[in-house]
Amino acid sequence: MVMIPQEHKKHLQDEFTGKLEAPVRLIVFTQELECPYCAQTRTLIQELAALSDKISVEVYDFLADSEKAKAYGVDKVPAVAVVGAKDYGLRFYGLPYGYEFETLLEAITIASRGKADVSEETRAKLRSITVPAHIQVFVTLTCPYCPSVASLAYKFALENDLIKADVIDVSEFPHLGQKYAVMGVPKTVINEKIEFVGAVPEETFLEHVLLAARRPEYIL
Repeated sequence: MVMIPQEHKKHLQDEFTGKLEAPVRLIVFTQELECPYCAQTRTLIQELAALSDKISVEVYDFLADSEKAKAYGVDKVPAVAVVGAKDYGLRFYGLPYGYEFETLLEAITIASRGKADVSEETRAKLRSITVPAHIQVFVTLTCPYCPSVASLAYKFALENDLIKADVIDVSEFPHLGQKYAVMGVPKTVINEKIEFVGAVPEETFLEHVLLAARRPEYIL
């Protein structure tokens, strides 16, 4: 099964050549049994990595390599950890396809550059956070508004090691949709308590992250 159409590969090669600076590792966690999208996710990531010598792939079995999964904080599959010069805490759960393919490309780019495209004011406020902030952005592959929020979550995580960002295709993990009452996407949940629905500007997203970081009862 080919996941990336041939006519798109040249465009992606050119894009990677222009944007990527340092090497990026795409670490895939898969499990063939009872994981219908694991094979597609692995194939997609391997096809993508073949388009640039700055992208490498590592594939692990979620059960057989449970210690590795634990080390990366991966608790469900399929999962992709995007790692640059260090692990910035960028995770995608599900098959990063459809509109979310752009989210994956954004994660690869910022991990390679080691710097996010945010305002200096936002960067300073993010770096002032001194407590853990776990951002979960619930998306679907058919949502055109989801990538902008998912990309912001990744950018925020890049700026502070205490911030982790998970982008989750809720259609692949319906139990999480029920747990977090996901009635519309994108839905963002921070430290299990602070949440909002819809695409928001950088400043508004930042306010929610700062609120989660300021309030002791919202700290994990």
